[in-house]
Formats: sequence, C-alpha cells, structure tokens
Amino acid sequence: MQYLNCDKELLLKEYETLKKEYKNFQDKKLSLDMSRGKPSAEQLKLSDGMLHVLEPEDCLVSGDLRNYGILDGIPQAKALFGELMGAESDEILICGNSSLNIMYDTMVRAMLFGTKEGSTPWCKLDKVRFICPVPGYDRHFRICEKLGIEMINVDMTPTGPDMDAVEELVKNDDSIKGIWCVPKYSNPDGITCSDETVRRFASLSPKAEDFRIFWDNAYCIHHLYDEGDSLLNLLEECKKTGKEDMAYIFTSTSKVTYPGSGVSLMISSKANIKRAKEHMSTQTIGHDKINQMRHVKFFKDVDGITSQMKKHADIMRPKFEAVIETLEKNFAENKIVTWTKPRGGYFISVNLLDNTAKRTVELCAEAGVKLTEAGATFPYGIDPRDRNIRIAPSYPTIEELKDAIEVFCVCARLACVETLIK
Repeated sequence: MQYLNCDKELLLKEYETLKKEYKNFQDKKLSLDMSRGKPSAEQLKLSDGMLHVLEPEDCLVSGDLRNYGILDGIPQAKALFGELMGAESDEILICGNSSLNIMYDTMVRAMLFGTKEGSTPWCKLDKVRFICPVPGYDRHFRICEKLGIEMINVDMTPTGPDMDAVEELVKNDDSIKGIWCVPKYSNPDGITCSDETVRRFASLSPKAEDFRIFWDNAYCIHHLYDEGDSLLNLLEECKKTGKEDMAYIFTSTSKVTYPGSGVSLMISSKANIKRAKEHMSTQTIGHDKINQMRHVKFFKDVDGITSQMKKHADIMRPKFEAVIETLEKNFAENKIVTWTKPRGGYFISVNLLDNTAKRTVELCAEAGVKLTEAGATFPYGIDPRDRNIRIAPSYPTIEELKDAIEVFCVCARLACVETLIK
C-alpha cells in the first residue's frame, strides 16, 4: 500500500491493522537495544587472545614500558599504526583508549592556547563557529555545544559533505574555525568521501588562518565486504597544497579490539604534533604503554589487523543485511521511508516521512525497542525535518535484531499513518 496515495478511509483501516500489530509486539515484553554502535559480545571475544599475549620480557624494550615516559607512544606501535594509516613516526601521537578524548583535548587546546604559536586562543574571540555535516555524530556536536561553539549545518551528499557550501562558507567568514568530518563509512550515512571531495578539503582557502579539519577516521578499516571503499590520505593531499597544518586526523582501535581498552591515534603535521606534545607534557607523563605493546604483539603486522577486521565483518554483515532486507520488505513499494546501504561502518541511516521520527522512537520505546533519540544526528538535537533515525545493528544478536527491526517498521508505518490522518 502506498500511503501517500491513500484516501482517509483506507488510512483509517490501515491504522487499525497497525495498532493490532503494535499491540502484539507490546505483549511480547521485548527489551532490545539498537541505540549505540557497540560491538557485540561475539565481536569482543575476537580479541580475547590479547589478554594472554604479553610476557614480562616484552615490556623491557624501549627502556622499560612498565615505568614512566614515552609521551607520544612506543616506537613499535607507531610503526604498526603508521604503516596502517600512511603516516611517519613524527606525525603520530598514540594515546589512551578514546579518540573522542583526543578530539576534545585538541579542541580545548585550540580554545585555550590557539592552534599555533602566536595565534589567538579561540576562547578570546567574540564568536567561534564550526561546520557540521548532517546527519552526523552526536558526540562531535556535544563537544561544540559544551565549549560554546556555534554549529552550522551542511548537508551530506553521496560523495561526502556538500563542498560547494563548505568552500563558500569558509572563504567568507573568519569566525569559522573548523569542520567535523567522518570521512569513511560516515556516522550515520555510511558514506565515504570521494577522491575529489578529499582533494577539495585539502585545497580549502579559509579566511581564518587557524582553520582546522577534524577528520574523525573512526571506521577507516571497518569494511563489511572484501572489496571495501578506498579513501585518499588527507594529510598527504594537504602536503601537496602546502596546508598540512590544516589536518587533524583521529582514529582508534575501539571497534577493532576492546572499546574500553584500545589505543587511539592523532595524526597531523609534524609542527602540529610537536605543539600537541608540548601541551601534553603538562597534562600527562604518558599513556598505557603496556596496552600499546599488547596490541603490537597481538596483531604482529598490518596483515594481522586486516585478518581481525574480516572476522568482524563476518559477524556484522548478516546483521546489516537483515536490517536492509526487512526495510525492503516493508517499504520497497511504500515510498515513505528511504535508507542507506553502507559497505562498512556501524550504522544504517533511515529517513522517514517528515515530522514522524520522534513519534517513531517513542512508539518503539513503548514496545521495548531502544533507538538513538530522534534529532541526535543534528546539532543541538534538532532535526529540521524530524525524519532521520540512526539504526545501530551491531549489539543485538541476529534473532533480536530481526525482532527489533520488525518493531521499528511497524512503528514507522504507524507514525506515518497517524500523521497523514491528521
């Protein structure tokens, strides 16, 4: 049934049918969670060998890893992740378990001290603004909101952020100090920036000399299929344009090994890394070097990381396919819903009929299915069209996921019919 072509009488009949389906789900007393991109227990087990991989003598390298020192990461970890990410040793910082932590620290350093010697700290400016591709990652937006940074929405396209809009904004406004971007398998759309988009990022000519690209490459190796998307190296492209200081690149092993016990990386120009280390030396004497060595010993080399990610893909792929299959079954002919079909990452982005996302999330919650809050994929939690919902298939079992997405489809249809009847 194509709801948009139905008269009110047909919609009222459909409404009664959907209410019965919905009541049946409520009677099951479900408790299912599709709200965050958390690895499942099965995925976490893939890294259990890491708990037994170290011997005491493994720590007696580069001095003594059990002791203080080595602020920017052990050489062995820099070599491994430098090869993976295409960066030199003095372009890398290896930190604790959270890349979000590094992003926050990097933003706060810019607020307090500026981005380079002699630049004005952002906190002393009348206004600081950031470009936020939407839909996007709620925790990026939260950092800006906490620090009083004004956010500007720019739409995502199939090739990445709308670069026409980005270029126009940055060249005319020196209060715009940066842009967030998840360049590969973006959160939540699953889009990978095209070569042209990356080159346009590297060629930006901002009015603000201290403009920075916060390149959150969280899903750089998180393919669902053997033939994954490719992404140009932003730092290398920025070197070609003489603008390497513009790039701040972040990633972590949070969804490679253990989310709470991984390692995180910042990659940038040698000058930026040197400046970050100078400030970090006041903040800490060093991060968990034993954990860094644990990762090195567990993976051995880049092939070891690739092998690990194929195991993750084998677990994740059927879940993504189950969600997409159910969406197609429910909405292929009823054009009230569209969705992405990502080839990697952790999310499926669903666009509903305008003004129905909040109601859909509410209905799902009352039927025992927890979703990301409607609006979370936009700055300030405000989706102007109230239509986008982020689906996170990773955490539930495949059986739970099939139940959860069926509930979601009924709730989306019910919210749509309610709106059309009004």
